[in-house]
Amino acid sequence: MSCDWELRYQTGDSPWDKGGPHPELADYLKTHPLSGRVLVPGCGPGHDVRAIAASGAEVVGIDIAPSAIELSRKHPAVGRERYELADLFALPASHEAAYDWVWEHTCFCAIDPGLRGNYAKAIASVLKPGGHFLAMFYLNPDREPGSNEPPFGVSESELDALFGASFELLEHWVPSRTHPGREGREQLRLYRKRA
Repeated sequence: MSCDWELRYQTGDSPWDKGGPHPELADYLKTHPLSGRVLVPGCGPGHDVRAIAASGAEVVGIDIAPSAIELSRKHPAVGRERYELADLFALPASHEAAYDWVWEHTCFCAIDPGLRGNYAKAIASVLKPGGHFLAMFYLNPDREPGSNEPPFGVSESELDALFGASFELLEHWVPSRTHPGREGREQLRLYRKRA
């Protein structure tokens, strides 16, 4: 089960691109600006990257689709952001323990659920000890059970099992603002990498 993300960008089949950052991220950054180095996996056209960079952090957005990176680079820079064509599961050694934060929005729900263990290991590997993982998880996407197409939902218990060994869950909440159609379907979680 895999998706040709490059083809989807080339054909304009990208319903996850809402034309701006996640509303809850925008609200969160007003009172909790991220600092240091931030990684955004599956950054798409970079709306979340630019929102975080505008708050002062150095941000690296990665995506496996060349067209996504091309789209992101067409936007004027707002701060210290850059975009790289890269696979989260095969990052160069320079990314190892290189980040203070990771922001997750649409990457986790897009990958094959069988790769979620690898995802958790990849996130732990790029964060410095004590680094933070801020993640918007899609608990209940509008999909038929057993669908082979993303976005794939996840349960709270699965999240606890996936991230519990490497991360301490600091807080979680349902976003007060989100994109239309996602109301009550998401959960924002803030984790800290265990030493």
